[in-house]
Amino acid sequence: MAHARISMYLPPDINPTQAAIAYGCRALPKLNTELQSEDLLTRQKALMALCDLMHDPEHVYVAIDIGCLESLKALLKDANNMVRIKATEVLYIMATHNVGREGFLKHDIIVALSFLLNDPQIACRENVHLAFKHLAQLPSGEEPSLNTSHLFSEIKTKQKLHQ
Repeated sequence: MAHARISMYLPPDINPTQAAIAYGCRALPKLNTELQSEDLLTRQKALMALCDLMHDPEHVYVAIDIGCLESLKALLKDANNMVRIKATEVLYIMATHNVGREGFLKHDIIVALSFLLNDPQIACRENVHLAFKHLAQLPSGEEPSLNTSHLFSEIKTKQKLHQ
């Protein structure tokens, strides 16, 4: 007769860095609440999952609508390097879509990203640069503060006001 054995090891097909996300319309609200979690691993898993989901413009629209941009803006100030890197990566991916660029303007993400231009992590600075590169693709008549000649002076002015 066979005996049941319970292994102390994880099954080989389970990735501990991957978040278990809900399907359909429940995925992004669940990830948004996980972004606000106190647990570091939960935040990191949610950011990894968001990086995968933000390639679809429909997911970007829903994420902006439920408030993910505000959660991501708060994570830009996180003490953990990986959280900051992944938050800027999510924002960079969102900036590749027109709806994401418009959301950046509405939620004042430009100023929050500008504080990371001098971040000690190279990957974080690269993601910020790529996000700004995609933001510069907006039509110049739509938002006068995004003209390339005025962008950095506008950032410095807003940084001084926020400090």
